[in-house]
Amino acid sequence: MSAIFTITTHDPQCRARTGIVRTAHGLVHTPVFMPVGTRATVKSLSPDEVRNHGAEIILGNTYHLYLQPGHDLIARRGGLHRFMAWDGPILTDSGGFQVFSLVYGGIADEVKGRRPTLPSAHPDMVKVTEDAVIFRSYIDGSRHVFTPERSIEAQHALGADIIVCFDELPPFRAGYDYTAQSMTRTHRWAERCLTFHQARNPALLPNAEQYLFGIVHGGVFPDLRRQSAEFIAELPFDGLCIGGSLGGDKRQMYDVVDMTTPHLPEGLPRHLLGVGDVDDLLEGVARGIDMFDCVSPTRLGRHGAALVRDRERGWKLNVSNAALREDDGPLQEGCSCSVCRMFSRAYIHYLFRAKELLGIRLVSLHNVAFLLNLMADVRASITAGRFADLYREWLGKDLAV
Repeated sequence: MSAIFTITTHDPQCRARTGIVRTAHGLVHTPVFMPVGTRATVKSLSPDEVRNHGAEIILGNTYHLYLQPGHDLIARRGGLHRFMAWDGPILTDSGGFQVFSLVYGGIADEVKGRRPTLPSAHPDMVKVTEDAVIFRSYIDGSRHVFTPERSIEAQHALGADIIVCFDELPPFRAGYDYTAQSMTRTHRWAERCLTFHQARNPALLPNAEQYLFGIVHGGVFPDLRRQSAEFIAELPFDGLCIGGSLGGDKRQMYDVVDMTTPHLPEGLPRHLLGVGDVDDLLEGVARGIDMFDCVSPTRLGRHGAALVRDRERGWKLNVSNAALREDDGPLQEGCSCSVCRMFSRAYIHYLFRAKELLGIRLVSLHNVAFLLNLMADVRASITAGRFADLYREWLGKDLAV
């Protein structure tokens, strides 16, 4: 049983549940979407804007903050909360995803054959040993060594409320044997992370009350996912993440979650790493996921794509579309965010056409608020026993989980 998590409601028709995560910087009501503040900022948005639109927790990236400005500098400034003026809970990832993405790229790159599939194929960028990962900075090419202990040390210095084990991220094209080898290495690293974390000196940390999450791996292979879930669940972690390769498409990702969650302890919070599309949030909640994070709301905002309730268009509205030039309606009818209350599609269309920075800020803020509002509605529907109705209203189909 987790020391930080309480389940408050179970949905009668699927694995969805509501809960509360307790941290030193406040409560987090689940299921929850976490806006990503990669470099100690949710891109283009102030902490007050993010907070006032419903965010209870944000995510920071250890890899980027380690490289610039440095976790030691942030620790000397009183930790990440004080440094970025965010007084709510923070989760930091381990940096593993970013390190391995240097060589693998994203799934889209790999599907299109633009990246090699094993670390040995790109030795100048990353080298994996049993002890560590050796990589070069994307900023200046400098050489760095990340061990499991180094990742946890950096996260201790950042002072996040929830920190995550360092893991190896194999590509989704990796075969069974390599995935199994990578998984067992990640298990050994998890034990090292836990040992280092348990030996910490709270007096030297910006936030002594830090909780450590383990990560379940195993790729797309059911027996490996079960083996990893059972191994990680036996260790005294405060929560669990579903990570590693989640497959090459959404259907395969849902299959990975289906083959994993039945083997996770009921009483631990479950975090599906790096997922934030509207349909993925709803499908994940139905499968018992409590926590999500993704850079997509602000990334879409920078490219002029506003999140809207339009399943046929992939939940996105191109604000540069000429059809919006004289459209006085909000980005999303009925949306309660400050952007939709104050500004028209025509004005935001103009801002993007004129390359005004305010356009990026407004669409990014709306997108973050859109997902936060969706998750608030999800929590309310589970509590009221009508999640299946909400699922059907959004996705146009019945629950089949």
